[in-house]
Amino acid sequence: MRWLPKGYGGDRRSAEQVKREGWQEQGILAVSADDHRLTWPERELVRQLGERLYGPRPSDGEARHG
Repeated sequence: MRWLPKGYGGDRRSAEQVKREGWQEQGILAVSADDHRLTWPERELVRQLGERLYGPRPSDGEARHG
């Protein structure tokens, strides 16, 4: 029998599960600006929030100015 400390071995949580738990437990929202579940206005809002908080993404600047 093998014993592993908590957090080692076992099932790994999916990225979606980590994001869901982060929102439900900590109020932290992790969302992709390209998430297909969002409407265009929702994706645009996410993009604008991201730019306001963290600055433009390098790929966004190239796409607009290139």
